[in-house]
Amino acid sequence: MVLERRGDIVQSGGVSQPRSGRSSCSQTKPLSITKRQVFEAYKKVKANRGSAGIDRESLEDFEADLSNNLYKLWNRMASGSYHPPPVLRVEIPKGGGGTRPLGIPTVADRIAQMVVKDAIESELEKCFHPNSYGYRPGRSAHQAVETAKKRCWKRAWVLDMDIKSFFDTIDHELLMRAVSKHVSEKWQLMYIERWLKAPVMHPDGRLEERDVGTPQGGVISPLLANLFLHYVFDVWVEKHWPGIQFERYADDIICHCVSEREAISLKEVLTERFQSCGLALHPEKTKIVYCKSSYHKGKYPEISFDFLGYTFRPRVACSRFGKMMVSFTPAISRKSARRIRKTMRGWQLRRWQSLDIAEVAGNIRACIQGWINYYGRFGKSELKRILYHLDEHIVRWIQGKYKKLRRRSKAFRWLRRVRKDNPSLFAHWRFRIEGGWTIGAV
Repeated sequence: MVLERRGDIVQSGGVSQPRSGRSSCSQTKPLSITKRQVFEAYKKVKANRGSAGIDRESLEDFEADLSNNLYKLWNRMASGSYHPPPVLRVEIPKGGGGTRPLGIPTVADRIAQMVVKDAIESELEKCFHPNSYGYRPGRSAHQAVETAKKRCWKRAWVLDMDIKSFFDTIDHELLMRAVSKHVSEKWQLMYIERWLKAPVMHPDGRLEERDVGTPQGGVISPLLANLFLHYVFDVWVEKHWPGIQFERYADDIICHCVSEREAISLKEVLTERFQSCGLALHPEKTKIVYCKSSYHKGKYPEISFDFLGYTFRPRVACSRFGKMMVSFTPAISRKSARRIRKTMRGWQLRRWQSLDIAEVAGNIRACIQGWINYYGRFGKSELKRILYHLDEHIVRWIQGKYKKLRRRSKAFRWLRRVRKDNPSLFAHWRFRIEGGWTIGAV
């Protein structure tokens, strides 16, 4: 095995790591950043994948000369001479129409951000509120949805808040004050401030200087955004409205109130609170919702809200005693369902005539399993109805591939036989078995 030494970073079989048996941090560097920290950050960036930044260098391009690239990045960071390049601005479509701006850093800059994120995250975790779930180790969106579900049963009123352009309007001065309360290393503060001030490059090449906001898409941005809202919202609500229960996943916030009057008052004071911190609640998307159920009866204009891809609304359910009742529960939202159906149509399975059915199943398995893992946690019947349409697409693929199965009824019968022989071939077949569904059922 050939080992090639490059600045104390060793290449072996295409895998790079700091050379063992000696100090990984040169005593001549003014900042205490080690090569091990840079290498560990690279491994996390590699696992997360991601697009190329303004230099158009992909992760594969970066890895073509990995040892030298990591060494140069460490050398610049440890000497304090690293200045982040502009982030590439891209627009991605939103589920409800319009676009959402993302800022894509270069691969090297993502690694640099990961170095600082790894260094400060454990300290910031000590202060975060237990009702904050977003982008935190050991916490998930499902936990937030589960907590919201339980609290909606106990409290009939919800304030559903939407912050306008949150990541793009974060006040830099207020954010750095919050960071300084928990981060004492000057080099960490220096690099965080540089990332906040890094300009944005638009697709047409135009550079835009920034004095507010942190790019949505940056490695360190979610952590900084969490810290900002921790002081703007979490700590403030706990101090001034101690009886309010809430779930926050980044900038998605749900507050549970005991009465409509309390929800109205809370909305008014939070509108002022956010404005004083440079943020704004969306006047149309921020709303008060009544959690109507068999226990909470009455009429109100708003009886549903969306949270983390799920819609909470009244649904008919069977109690543990066998009685039919109305329960305020979550299930996959219409926006999420539309995205799934759009993805299914985009596959254009009818054009995959050169593949056999096992190859078709293999090509879409990961995507289907991802939907099931996330949206199948609550309100399974809603997701099953959506995934039923996938069999329709598969049947059309069968009709196009086999001349003897052009009739829809024959294609369905053939697919039923395939499912009987191999019920785990498609991921959604196993999921739908729980509800007793059959292929071709009307």
